[in-house]
Amino acid sequence: MSLKQISTELLLYLILYSGAAATAFIASIYLLLRKGNAFADGITPPMRLRRWAAALFAGMFLGHIWWFLFYLYSCDMNSVGCMVASYLDCVTLMTTIPGTLFAMLQDRKRRVWPIVIATIPFMVFEFLHIVNPESHFFNIAIAYFILLYVIFTIYIVFAVKQYGRWLRDNYADLENKEVWLSHVLIIVVMVLIMIYGFSGDDIVLSYLTQVAELIFFGLLLWRVETLPQLESNPIEQQEQTEPQAQQSFNIPSNIEQLLDERCVATKLYLQHDLTLSQLAQAIGTNRYYLSQFFSRQGITYNAYINNLRINHFVNLYREATVAHKPITAQQLASDSGYRSYSTFSLAFKQRMGQSVTAWMHNAAD
Repeated sequence: MSLKQISTELLLYLILYSGAAATAFIASIYLLLRKGNAFADGITPPMRLRRWAAALFAGMFLGHIWWFLFYLYSCDMNSVGCMVASYLDCVTLMTTIPGTLFAMLQDRKRRVWPIVIATIPFMVFEFLHIVNPESHFFNIAIAYFILLYVIFTIYIVFAVKQYGRWLRDNYADLENKEVWLSHVLIIVVMVLIMIYGFSGDDIVLSYLTQVAELIFFGLLLWRVETLPQLESNPIEQQEQTEPQAQQSFNIPSNIEQLLDERCVATKLYLQHDLTLSQLAQAIGTNRYYLSQFFSRQGITYNAYINNLRINHFVNLYREATVAHKPITAQQLASDSGYRSYSTFSLAFKQRMGQSVTAWMHNAAD
């Protein structure tokens, strides 16, 4: 087929298709070979996440290659080639996507191999469909794959919630640490890819899927480069504290006094990236007792630090108002321990029940 015989719609699709493949290949090579961080200076992302993400990009690139070859030389949906390409897609995606998501959670305890084993029935149904094309094994294979994907999605949602609770119990600053948005977009994109795989010749949906893939590639690369390496992962810390929890639930009676003396009075809460473990060390106790103290108060560690920082902001604002000094909320937020003004704004609204601008306006009246 010559270029003149190719329709404009098909040519545009091939450009998007090849662009997505090239982007995935370049991203994979970049993550594997580049040691530094080109997107966020000062942040050291987990090496395990870089490798899993590189594997995911490589898998997406190879998927574009083998499906292109399939449509170029066969295009028979009832052939062995289609079965092989489908299974390669299933194994590749259902291995590298969980691996990447678990690496985002910095969780070494959850394993990928059970998911790989769970794809074997899909291969069996595909093979039975090739042997007997008139049967319903193809529909069964599709239904099984969708079921597997739905179960995994539900599992990831619960894992992200657990991760979020752990972050709030251990970190004062959550900038670039939370990953729920990345997970949501990955799930949406993968749903689009599934729809594309089963949509037939719908060219509009094919365009949409390639564009969504490009957006997904950019988001994943940004997530990998901006997620900092945490001091430890939630599962490991939970296992370390369980023996202590079984020994005693008695919390030292002077923790509140120690917090006032060594955190509030010294303004330790202004320190960026102050962790629960660091605060526990500063007041001379362990992280388990401190965590239990905050839990019994009905707050998280993150909320405790945010309350202190917002009170500090309020005091700075009032002092500046009395002294008739020029005031900017951004500068005061920075002086109150926040690196990100958007993070401060959200915390302020949750704490005060109104936006920073509205509060400053009311305070000035």
